[in-house]
Amino acid sequence: MSEQLNQEELIAGKHPVLEALRSGRSIHKIWIAEGSQKNAGAIVAEAKKAGIVVMTVDKRKLEAMAGGDIAHQGVIAQAAPFPYAEVEDLLAIAKERGEQPFLVLLDEIEDPHNLGSILRTAECTGVHGVIIPKRRSAGLTATVLKTSAGAAEHVAVARVTNLAQTIDKLKEAGVWVAGTDVSATEDVYRSRFDMPLAVVIGNESKGMGRLIKEKCDFLVKLPLLGRLNSLNASVAAGVLMYEVVRQRRSL
Repeated sequence: MSEQLNQEELIAGKHPVLEALRSGRSIHKIWIAEGSQKNAGAIVAEAKKAGIVVMTVDKRKLEAMAGGDIAHQGVIAQAAPFPYAEVEDLLAIAKERGEQPFLVLLDEIEDPHNLGSILRTAECTGVHGVIIPKRRSAGLTATVLKTSAGAAEHVAVARVTNLAQTIDKLKEAGVWVAGTDVSATEDVYRSRFDMPLAVVIGNESKGMGRLIKEKCDFLVKLPLLGRLNSLNASVAAGVLMYEVVRQRRSL
């Protein structure tokens, strides 16, 4: 097997690798840097139980594999390509839990660190799934998996060809779609989210596309009381997700 690995197949960092093992992700091999074995005891133990090969190598080999862009912490795993879910799977998760659907749609989020952070918050807030477009959007790369701190292993992610058509299908299934936009007249803290809901977060610089905005049932905005007129996409998503949690817990 060639050692030239695709970034989509790498999981770097102790916590992400450990979460991948515990989630049952298909992992082919794990590399641990010399001198890091003591701090990677839990990973070695999980890998042994699963029958996964663990190799001890020079730290420089891991740095070459990571390409200098990922903090590997002395551990890298080679995994099967990330198993994307179908939109129907996300709705099924909500039904299995006996909960109203709570989904997050990302309209061309391009920064992998933003995507990783959003996935981490989505896991913490009980989101049933995240939907991303196949084009002009960050996918589940090694950087995303690392930034999510392992959360990507526990949140269902669907990758769709047409986000607008997906919104239509969600509406047909009884899901309300709320878009986030600075031009909205409705304050997020005065909006109701106690219904089957999909929240749309727009691109870091452009916001939501025109068609996606038109497809939304209603638009909301976060109050901005300082001099700046926008928030980081992952921060805005986090605030909104926790407002949904707050409202649902208060019922």
